[in-house]
Amino acid sequence: MNVSLKFLIFLLFTSFNIFSQQFVFKTTSFLVAEKNNKGKWSEWSKPKKSEMIIKVDGEHHRIVVYSQDIQLFSIVKYNEVKKTKTDIISSFNCVDNTGVECVVSIFTRKNQNNRRQLYITYDDMIIEYNIEIKSN
Repeated sequence: MNVSLKFLIFLLFTSFNIFSQQFVFKTTSFLVAEKNNKGKWSEWSKPKKSEMIIKVDGEHHRIVVYSQDIQLFSIVKYNEVKKTKTDIISSFNCVDNTGVECVVSIFTRKNQNNRRQLYITYDDMIIEYNIEIKSN
């Protein structure tokens, strides 16, 4: 077996393993920014305390925010993880439970003690959740 084929098989199995994992987070607060009719983003709202569970489920290709009204996001594309000096960003192109496209991104802030934030970005609104890994 040549090296290219071995590498391809390795990538196939490691990618499948990453996508089949499940991660559970707990929110601590959320903020919202909205785009006005001139296309300009508002300032972020003041943080509001929240205690919700968020599941990122690679096996079922979905992200679920267990808010009062459950928010379900079907993952249609797993984007490449981006790493910068200050952040690690995992993004997913999604469709929500009303059929609207959005991008869900998880930021790990390396220079802020690995603080995590989850962003749900629509064309006209962004919801940002401050999150922690939920321990059992």
